[in-house]
Amino acid sequence: MKKAKLTLKSRDALIGTAFMLPWVIGLLAFTMFPLIYSIWLSLCQVEFSPNGIVTEFVGPKWYIEAFTADAKFITDMINTMKSIVFTMPMIIVAAIILALLLNTSIKGRAFFRVLYFFPVIIISGPVMSKLMSNQATTIIHPDQYAIYTVLENLPGVLSVPLCYIFDNIVTILWYSGVQMLIILAGLQKIGDPIYEAASIDGASSWQKFWKITLPHLRPMILVSAAYTIVDLAGMTTTPIHSLIMNNMMNTEKPYSYSSALSWLYTIAVLLLLAIVFLILKERRKERHVR
Repeated sequence: MKKAKLTLKSRDALIGTAFMLPWVIGLLAFTMFPLIYSIWLSLCQVEFSPNGIVTEFVGPKWYIEAFTADAKFITDMINTMKSIVFTMPMIIVAAIILALLLNTSIKGRAFFRVLYFFPVIIISGPVMSKLMSNQATTIIHPDQYAIYTVLENLPGVLSVPLCYIFDNIVTILWYSGVQMLIILAGLQKIGDPIYEAASIDGASSWQKFWKITLPHLRPMILVSAAYTIVDLAGMTTTPIHSLIMNNMMNTEKPYSYSSALSWLYTIAVLLLLAIVFLILKERRKERHVR
C-alpha cells in the first residue's frame, strides 16, 4: 500500500504547530498556574500566617472597591489607556515610514536596518526606565524651542498631537523597531509587477501607496498594532502599573487587591485589542453567484 502524502496545506499546518509548540509548552508549564492563581487571589481576602498564605473567598469585593472606593484607579486607568491609544498609531506610522525608507535601494541599507533595530536589542527595564524618567522629569519650556512656539499657534486639532509626538519622541522611536521589521516583510511580499501595471495605468506614487501598498500591509499593520498595544501595556512607567505595584504589599489586602487591579487592566487592554482588530481586520467582499 502506498503511504498517503501530506498536502501542502497540512504540511504548513504541521510546521506552524511545531514552531508554536515551545510557546504552548511554556504557557502550560510556567504561565497558566500563575494566571489562574492570580484570579483566585483577586476573589479572596489574603493573609500571611506562619503556615504560609491563607485565603478566604470574598467574591468580587476588590473589583467593586476599585470602582467605588479607590479614587486613583479610574484616573490612572484612563490616563494609561489614553497614553496607549495616542502612542500606538504614532509608533505604527513611524514604523511604516522607516520601513518604506529602508525598502528602497540605497547604499548601506543593511546597516541602517540594523541601526534602527538596535534599540530593540539593547532594551531593558533599567535602560528604558531611565530614558522614560529623564523624559518625564525634563521640563520643556516653549520659549526655549522655536518649534513649540510654532506648534502652539496651530489649531488644537494639529497642535495637541504634534506636541505629544515631540514630548514622547523617545518612546515612539524606541518602540518602533519590531513593527518596522514586520511591515518591511510585508512590503517585500508586494510584487513589482503590481506597481508597474499601476504606472502604466497612470497612477501616481501617492495613489499607488493608498491603493496598493496600504491594502497589502493591512494584515501586517494589524499584527504590529496588537504587538504595540501589548508592549506599551507592559511598560513599568504607566500610572496603573505604579498603582498595582504600590498595592501589592498593602498590609490590609496584600496581593488580592493588586490582582484585581491587574485583571481589570488586562480586560481593558483586551477590549482595546478587540476594537483594533475590528477596525483593521481584512474585509472580504462576498461574491454573489447567479
